[in-house]
Amino acid sequence: MAAAQGAGSSSAGPSGLPGSAPGHSSNSTAVAVWEWQDEFGRWRPYQGNVCSYIEQVFQASQQKGRRSGSGHVSSIPLGRADPVLAPYVIDIPSQTQFRQDTGTMRAVRRQLFPGDSAAGQGIVWEWQNDEGGWSPYEMNVCVFLEQAHATNHQRVDLGSLGYNYEVDFVAQVQTNKTTRFRRSVQRRLGAPYPVTASPAPLHTGVACSCQQCWLNSGTGPITTRYRHSMINFPNSSATHQVSSRTASVSSSNVGFVPYNKPTLSGARSTPRLNAQSTWALPQAGGPSTGLSASNGVSAPNLPVKMPKPSKVNQALAVTLTEPEAVVKRYLEELKGTPADEDCIICMEKLSSPSGYSDTCEGSAIKPETVGRLTNCQHSFHMLCMLAMYSSGNKDGSLQCPSCKTIYGEKTGTQPKGKMEVSTFPQSLPGHRDCGTIQIVYHISRGIQGPEHPNPGMPYTARGFPRYCYLPDNEKGRKVLELLRVAWKRRLIFTVGTSSTTGESNTVVWNEIHHKTEMDTNLSGHGYPDPNYLDNVLAELAAQGVTEDCLRQ
Repeated sequence: MAAAQGAGSSSAGPSGLPGSAPGHSSNSTAVAVWEWQDEFGRWRPYQGNVCSYIEQVFQASQQKGRRSGSGHVSSIPLGRADPVLAPYVIDIPSQTQFRQDTGTMRAVRRQLFPGDSAAGQGIVWEWQNDEGGWSPYEMNVCVFLEQAHATNHQRVDLGSLGYNYEVDFVAQVQTNKTTRFRRSVQRRLGAPYPVTASPAPLHTGVACSCQQCWLNSGTGPITTRYRHSMINFPNSSATHQVSSRTASVSSSNVGFVPYNKPTLSGARSTPRLNAQSTWALPQAGGPSTGLSASNGVSAPNLPVKMPKPSKVNQALAVTLTEPEAVVKRYLEELKGTPADEDCIICMEKLSSPSGYSDTCEGSAIKPETVGRLTNCQHSFHMLCMLAMYSSGNKDGSLQCPSCKTIYGEKTGTQPKGKMEVSTFPQSLPGHRDCGTIQIVYHISRGIQGPEHPNPGMPYTARGFPRYCYLPDNEKGRKVLELLRVAWKRRLIFTVGTSSTTGESNTVVWNEIHHKTEMDTNLSGHGYPDPNYLDNVLAELAAQGVTEDCLRQ
């Protein structure tokens, strides 16, 4: 590769790849790659074995629908492919991944690539994040990089794919074209992605305006970081590359490894077949590598299908007096039930008994009883709400699985520790008119409690103390006071699996973003960031931590 000359020695774009057709291939052998969209708008491929399971269920559903004329399976529980993914369900009609224990929703997409491409060979290109782990490029970038690598290019420009980077294959680095900041890159060989039938042209790494590109253009639901606010959406053009820091962002070494929290007890019924559950195309709005920022975006109602009950959950279901009181506190029983409305927890009609009637037999709540949440007015089987509550923290609070409204005071599973606050006069970039607030979090290793993934087992606490920064102005001080509340409610950290190292049973961030650098915002963890304070206020509100808490 070092001896390559001519065009190969310069920074090449897609059209500069020798012998490559822009956008598509007529190769009839195809592989399917399923990806999820992280909170920064980047697409992350699931591991090959998980993609194989998703594709198998998807294809079986399509074939069954064609034979019988009925609808397709609308949800795919990922725990059947990997037990670590037990809290996660893919909802096919809305192209969304749903996390059952937190309500987090992320867009998903399916792309087809030639069998002789990087995806077909199991080749993944990765960049090194700030914590020393390796994060995968989205698959169309991997395919593009592999094409360039195979044709002896020394450098390629990713600008045409929506990224402000150049990749140098000789030095094995990625360079930000604006800041000149460099990161290491690597080429990793893993399991090939699943082979599938291809009725349409295949991707070769460059986006275009074909139906498949439109289908997978990222115009799905708002991702986690922005879903609670209709302002300050990310730019829908080039996405910024930042490192994995929270448990919701994956390192490619372990695929998508989220927090392995016990799921709800199993439902009585199998997934319902929905006549409308075809793989829907989004409304035409033009291809985009980011998110749709159109007005009126709302979170879809998702079918939630849980695995069969574990012995632990069955034991928890025996004593339900207190959980029943919580459910009855926030839901009012309905005398008449809507005939055509579904319970989105068990996906049975509200006019039918709850799908959890056989796992909550000791309950005084009848399987056919329907309740309506008092504030948001969403309706569910009361027995389904009881099963959902009993599978979680049992902290006296409920969260609506439809709109995420919180009832009561939500608490988390953060281990014991200490939060220290100080100030100093130095300013943060973008906030030159004030000093700086420094927060220091201290958490030590310990033994997991009953609220953690593996009670009785040790947990580690890497990287502590952790230093975080806020501007010492009015809004920064407001965020600080709300973070104090979140700390007391054990919401800032949890015990789970590190997204960058793959280590399980360790303390990780828990969906409330912090700035851990004062300046040089190359990683997304520093300043300047004009939207950060508004974004973190929205994240705190999603956990039930609002200004009302400061008045109590």
